[in-house]
Amino acid sequence: MRDMKISKEQRSAVRNARKMIDEVMTMDGNEAETRRRVERIFEEVMGYDVLKHLSRERAVKGAGETEHVDFAIQLQPGPDVQPAVMVELKRVGIELSKKHLGQVTSYAIDAGCEWILLTNGREWKIYHIEFGQPPKVEILEKWNLLEDDIDEVARKFEIISYKSLKRGGLNNIWQRVKVLAPTSLLSALIAENTLRIVRSNLRKNTGVLVDNEEVYTGIGKLLNEAAGLAMSNIKMPRSTRRIRKRKTKEEEGQAEDVVPREEKEESNSEEEGSES
Repeated sequence: MRDMKISKEQRSAVRNARKMIDEVMTMDGNEAETRRRVERIFEEVMGYDVLKHLSRERAVKGAGETEHVDFAIQLQPGPDVQPAVMVELKRVGIELSKKHLGQVTSYAIDAGCEWILLTNGREWKIYHIEFGQPPKVEILEKWNLLEDDIDEVARKFEIISYKSLKRGGLNNIWQRVKVLAPTSLLSALIAENTLRIVRSNLRKNTGVLVDNEEVYTGIGKLLNEAAGLAMSNIKMPRSTRRIRKRKTKEEEGQAEDVVPREEKEESNSEEEGSES
């Protein structure tokens, strides 16, 4: 997203949106006035057809009484279309809170919708719901229309634009976020083949041969408290190498062509260490 080029038209649309929200903020406008301007942002900045793609006061049936969400973004018109994003809108002067997030989260869960947009026109926050027991809600992006850089705001709005939703952009971004999450990255860092490469590089740089457990411990010391806790829940992989029977000289000569040089050096060093 950071490499995305922003056109003059996009910058102009964001500036106009900023002006609209600044005006309603100055007059301390109510929710209805905020709503009118937010609808224009959906249309002018994000490319939605407000009449087709925004379902206002959509009914959501839960365990109790029927509730109504402020907006439901849907890619096709119709009252029975599965919503793509549930939108909770607050008056421009109200600060967004956990209470507001909890409210729209319950609506989204009842509707089977995994995406939430929480906004007061100034602040915009996108959340993802992972359905489970209990459901897990995580923030994907947030931005401030009045304070953040124009180009950065344009890029963030593009995440929830009509074109992006239509081609599955939100889900693609979320997959990349999960791949780069601490647990996923740490699991890749301490995989056996990765540890082998680290050990090999350490030996080349220092001449000292260390084992997997020592590298695992060393990586753990580099991490902050949160990452260290995540790593403590990941088991260090055990070597999957098998002890092979002694081969004939002819077989050993053939094996020389297929065994990686660094593995041979590592094995020889281990044998030398044991002999000493």
